[in-house]
Amino acid sequence: MGHQVIIFDISAARGFWETQVKKYKETQKKEKERLAKSSLEKIKQEWDFVLECRKKGVPQSAYLKNGFIDTTVKLVDKVEKNSRLSKKSALSNVADKERRKFIFQLSGAHWTELPDSLKEQTHLKEWHIHKTQIQIIPAYIALFQELKVLEISNNQITHLPVEIGCLKQLKELNVSFNNLKSIPPELGDCENLEKLDLSGNVELTELPFELSNLKQVTFVDVSANKFPTIPICILRMSSLHWLDMSNNKLRDLPQDIDRLEELQTLLLQKNKLTYLPRALVNMPKLSLLVVSGDDLVEIPTDVCESTTGLKFISLKDNPLETIFYQDTEDILESDRDREQFEKEFMKAYIADIRERESVPCYTTKVSFTLQL
Repeated sequence: MGHQVIIFDISAARGFWETQVKKYKETQKKEKERLAKSSLEKIKQEWDFVLECRKKGVPQSAYLKNGFIDTTVKLVDKVEKNSRLSKKSALSNVADKERRKFIFQLSGAHWTELPDSLKEQTHLKEWHIHKTQIQIIPAYIALFQELKVLEISNNQITHLPVEIGCLKQLKELNVSFNNLKSIPPELGDCENLEKLDLSGNVELTELPFELSNLKQVTFVDVSANKFPTIPICILRMSSLHWLDMSNNKLRDLPQDIDRLEELQTLLLQKNKLTYLPRALVNMPKLSLLVVSGDDLVEIPTDVCESTTGLKFISLKDNPLETIFYQDTEDILESDRDREQFEKEFMKAYIADIRERESVPCYTTKVSFTLQL
């Protein structure tokens, strides 16, 4: 008689015990959650925390959060954090209060001229004047020898006084979206100027050669004007990092544009350029070049295949001029509003492009479709 072999169904037994273990873990988890939500447990935690505070001589108020004691952090960590935050907040409040003493702000369409009291505040370091009906900046601006920021955008200013050249400490000048038709040569005397924004004045066609003296300027925005070419004075700004010449009347670029050895960003979209000079390849720090591609018939291969990390963006104009404007015509009431809205849109797009490390360095055609 042969041997008898008894066979057990191991999988069934294992499944039974796994089910029992799972149920036990779920029961333990629910019990733990119930205890965590229990009022008695919270009271116990708070009393233990209060006792610890008393032992260490720490005020309980340092741990209040929405009226209740926060027991989720360690005692020492919380005290150190509160101490740092309180000191930082106190210093920040003092600094902000002190800074506001030197800032003049004005906005509103009801303003047609600057208040008389302004001429007595020659200690001011910043002017911020927006969206007023003011047309004239008075000559007494020369008295403000400590002025570092002159931001007077979106007004009705028709000209800048020659006295602006007396502002030797001026670092930022923003006269965008006004009604300027010319720039005084005396602006070239502001030797510490670092940022110059003359965009959106529509009628500007040239800049005085005296602006060549602005050797500290790193940012120039002269977009949305009527420049037929890049002004010579800009080509002499040796520290320039950012140049926005978009939406002008450019048909070509100067062959000596590579004089701008420090230039990193060059915006040329919405012009009528038909070719790009090979000199662009000789600009070692140029990392972003934006042009309108509809009229381009010649693009140097070296630009597209640059090994310096250049991001070359060729935009199609038509979507921006048709779809973009048609969808927003109920919101944008004037050409000035449209130009400003488009500039903000382009800034956001360029910021996004800069963050994309994987963007190829060769030609990238981009079409915009915006619906609001």
